[in-house]
Amino acid sequence: MTGNNTVVRSMHDLGLAAWFGGSLMGATGLNGATSKAKDPTERLRLSSDGWALWTPWQIAAVGVHTVGSIGMIFGNSSRLKHQDGATTSAVIKTVVTVAAAGVTAYSGVLGKKLMDNQAEGAEGATAPKASASPELASAQRQLKVCQWLIPALTSVLVVLGAQEGEQQRSFATVLDKIGV
Repeated sequence: MTGNNTVVRSMHDLGLAAWFGGSLMGATGLNGATSKAKDPTERLRLSSDGWALWTPWQIAAVGVHTVGSIGMIFGNSSRLKHQDGATTSAVIKTVVTVAAAGVTAYSGVLGKKLMDNQAEGAEGATAPKASASPELASAQRQLKVCQWLIPALTSVLVVLGAQEGEQQRSFATVLDKIGV
């Protein structure tokens, strides 16, 4: 990696950390806490309110991560051209990022359906009551999957980022040995 890319690397990592951590906390903490509300109609309302408050931060986290990722691609262009496996790793990471962003966006669509149907109540944010409308029950079941896919996919991005860091170290060693 030529030059100092501290700003874009930090954007990449901090955006990803917020995206992963916020999603995991929401799926576990927020949904878990709201499922304990005594009134079933409060469960969806509280969960919807919490996720709505998180949404601008989630969008910012994904955006910051994306800008950092693009900056890192430009900053690593020489390594991507010349180091075995670097381009493949970057392509895989891009595909996983797009998938995670897509699941995140779709979760927002599903969350809106929950918000629109919150008066029905629920067992929990992603656990429908037996009497739930088909639309609400379907949205809750899908959202449960999506809310776990987001931290799963973003954790894969964390691992791929660590792998890229190791690739960069080995590339820097090669450049040092040949006097570049």
